[in-house]
Amino acid sequence: GKNGREGIEQLEKHPQIDLVLMDIMMPEMDGYEAMSLIRKEKKWKNLPMIALTAKAMKEDRKKSLDAGANEYLSKPVEKDKLISLLRVWLYK
Repeated sequence: GKNGREGIEQLEKHPQIDLVLMDIMMPEMDGYEAMSLIRKEKKWKNLPMIALTAKAMKEDRKKSLDAGANEYLSKPVEKDKLISLLRVWLYK
């Protein structure tokens, strides 16, 4: 979705989703808020979430993990790094 709210709507519509790639910088509802709301739902407690941000400040990583992300990647995303993270979280 274009913002966090749309992302949550997609999760509601498609319960078979196995993993979320969450952009942090979004209008309306940012990724931190969206991840926090997702983690409040019992059904999504263990849903893997990978936060993505272009800023890549040291505190962004901590803020992402505190909001509920399992992993954190800075943009531009290294394809190999993303693929290895997807393998880790999708094939547990």
